Amino acid sequence: MPQRAMPDSTSRFSNRVQDYIRYRPTYPKAITDLLRTEAELTPQSVIADIGSGTGFSSLLFLENGHTVYGVEPNGPMRLAAEKMLAGYASFKSIDGTAEYTTLPDASVDVVFCAQAFHWFDREKTKTEFSRILRNNGGTVLVWNERDNQDPFTRAYGEAMAVLIPDFTNTHRQEISDDEIRAFFTPNDMRKFVLKNQQELDLPGLKGRLLSSSYVPQSGPVYDALMEAMDALFDAFASNALVTMVYETRIYMRF
Repeated sequence: MPQRAMPDSTSRFSNRVQDYIRYRPTYPKAITDLLRTEAELTPQSVIADIGSGTGFSSLLFLENGHTVYGVEPNGPMRLAAEKMLAGYASFKSIDGTAEYTTLPDASVDVVFCAQAFHWFDREKTKTEFSRILRNNGGTVLVWNERDNQDPFTRAYGEAMAVLIPDFTNTHRQEISDDEIRAFFTPNDMRKFVLKNQQELDLPGLKGRLLSSSYVPQSGPVYDALMEAMDALFDAFASNALVTMVYETRIYMRF
């Protein structure tokens, strides 16, 4: 499948930063446990968090004492991460891209990309990752994917597919496991799945929706989406909360 062009990928979340910080799901802490057992992650390992956004993914490693280079091209998101992670001296904020990180050669042990790889130019990114990784280093790609086996989560996705014109053009599932495996060639790809979930009240559900770059922030489609969220919440809420269920999919090569 040809890689689709995304000319605005570094700026498309600029007006979503606060919704992203408040309403996006975090990543399971079990990711670092998995990397310790499967990739020999140690406290001395240096992490390049590529497309680090508002800092959720960097926090996973900072809490374990790692040095983390948060590479993020979007100014508002990078500033939000710097503010949130100001208490961690081992966090280094970098104005760079996956294709040009500005990091030195052979300077990191793990390249980590959470909810970001689908925006990258894969050939240039592969060259850059190879340049900055040390010998025996590796790459980890992570996505929180909605689990459509859960009735509420499936209904949420169905509402977006019906009401949002750009949904099918921007959804991460256009990247198949085979495409990720091809990126990792010639080394074998390993895939792991962890469970994750997010409890949301009604404002939180609407904020989660608005944190997605393909969701309009005003107009007829926006109005229809807000009505749909009201209806979903009325149908599925328990104790004034709904639960969005995810599979956190982890692809790695070491």
